Amino acid sequence: MKSKTNTSVLWQQLCLRDDLKAFEALFYALNNRLVKFCVFYIHNKEAAEEIVSDVFVKCWENRSNLAGIENPETYLFVAVKNQSLNYLKKFSHIHVVPVDSSDSVQLINTYDPEKELERKELHFMLDQAIATLPKQACIIFKLIKEDGMKYKEVAEILNISPRTVQTQLFRAIKKLSLIVSAQSATSKSAGNSPANSPLIGL
Repeated sequence: MKSKTNTSVLWQQLCLRDDLKAFEALFYALNNRLVKFCVFYIHNKEAAEEIVSDVFVKCWENRSNLAGIENPETYLFVAVKNQSLNYLKKFSHIHVVPVDSSDSVQLINTYDPEKELERKELHFMLDQAIATLPKQACIIFKLIKEDGMKYKEVAEILNISPRTVQTQLFRAIKKLSLIVSAQSATSKSAGNSPANSPLIGL
């Protein structure tokens, strides 16, 4: 679970007190998540690690001007996103375009705990299904479902409206449910039955 309070405290300590230990603690608390987020854009882990490191270094160098930032976590995600897009502009012709959102679907939580092996099989299946989502939908799904962020936070990071975030999340979940249900049916017909619930743990 995220600790926004600790993140904010560490941020203030590094900005106002030049606290190197607070800077290191903030880096270790967020580095892995930021690298994973960056990889969604550039598909290169080594380059992602460099981008995230550069963002942290720039924050340290400009720390005296950053004390007024209210949500440092969101700020860092936005900074990494911007650096990722700059990287893509420099090294490729890839464009990240927001998906149009005109309707929404209802999110239904069908959590139903089963045996550990079945859960592992289903989560593996779910990971494969998530990989089939459009890039932005995949990022939204990961940030909300795995990182526990709110719609507003994700909207700020991706520079889209909270409504768009909500709509894309619901569409993603609907698509994942159909994909996993189809794969579950195939497994059952082959005599290998994972959990009955298509989206366990969501």
